[in-house]
Amino acid sequence: MAALPPQPIGQSQAYLAILDRVSDSAVLERPVLLVGERGTGKELIAKRLHFLSPRWEKIFITVNCAAYTDERLDEELFGESFLDGREDTNGKFYHADEGTIFLDNIDAVSPRLQEKLMGAVEYGRYEASGEHAEQEVDVRVITASAIDLPSAVARGEFRADLLARLAFEVLTLPPLRARRDDILPLADHFGKKIAAELGAESFPGFTAEASEALLALDWPGNVRELKSIVERNTARAWLADETLSNPIGAGPAGPLEFDPFDSPHRLKDKRPLPLAHAFETKEIGAPPREAPMPSYALPAYPEPDPTLDGFQDRVMAFERKLIDEAMRISVNHQGKAADRLGLTYHQFRGLMRKHGLKK
Repeated sequence: MAALPPQPIGQSQAYLAILDRVSDSAVLERPVLLVGERGTGKELIAKRLHFLSPRWEKIFITVNCAAYTDERLDEELFGESFLDGREDTNGKFYHADEGTIFLDNIDAVSPRLQEKLMGAVEYGRYEASGEHAEQEVDVRVITASAIDLPSAVARGEFRADLLARLAFEVLTLPPLRARRDDILPLADHFGKKIAAELGAESFPGFTAEASEALLALDWPGNVRELKSIVERNTARAWLADETLSNPIGAGPAGPLEFDPFDSPHRLKDKRPLPLAHAFETKEIGAPPREAPMPSYALPAYPEPDPTLDGFQDRVMAFERKLIDEAMRISVNHQGKAADRLGLTYHQFRGLMRKHGLKK
């Protein structure tokens, strides 16, 4: 029997709507494709789909397709047959018989394996590497991706027929910035959990300023980024005062720390990152791909006027251009934009106010 998944935490309408669709989709013996940015909790939803399904007493297996080479992933999924006396191996599909297999980062699967995967998804049949006899299994397949797979099909990077088989039901998970009502409950949950792990008697919550700061961020790393920040700051507060008597964001540990690299002695890489490749994922042996841009709208920053003649006007225009580029490369994350310009977070916010971008 698969281990019970943690209960999802969320009260926003966007998240509750997804949970309703998960409940409806779970009872079907069909593939489900989970789409969402990294850190949105796709594995948690996959486990919930399994646990609410008729297969809930059977095994649930996760495979991160991006963690393997093509040959190694073939062996991991389908096993390998040897002719030199070595014992044959059984892959994850074999072990997941009558249960569920969750294939994360399905977009990382090579075209060769996509062809092989189609048979396993459509007919429950496959061949182990080095073997010519087919294996038959009864496995429900759940997949996930952090990219837009129809666009990958249009670029020739993903098979249209495989996508059609995987997309019987498609659930698009909302990013954390679309779940504002869930930020503080999630932060409180992560804080209580690590406080208990550290041995603290209770979790004091956050100061009003800290809560406001958490709500103000756009969270490009989503729930995973929120968890990391809350855990790190709670641990710092506990190290400063093991009683955790002060709310997080006050007391000896001081205000919330969002960037663990922030230091007056921080090493700086002066080389600029080209804007066009800011979101590019490098793959060994793969041609460069156009970087996928985020699907949500960034604030509009007007282009500086090239006809300005005054020295101060040109300086202001150049500053504004630097702000524009830093914000776009950092996906509207002010802390990362400040780091990119070699400024502290407060210096950058002052610069934003100077240009009328922040009240």
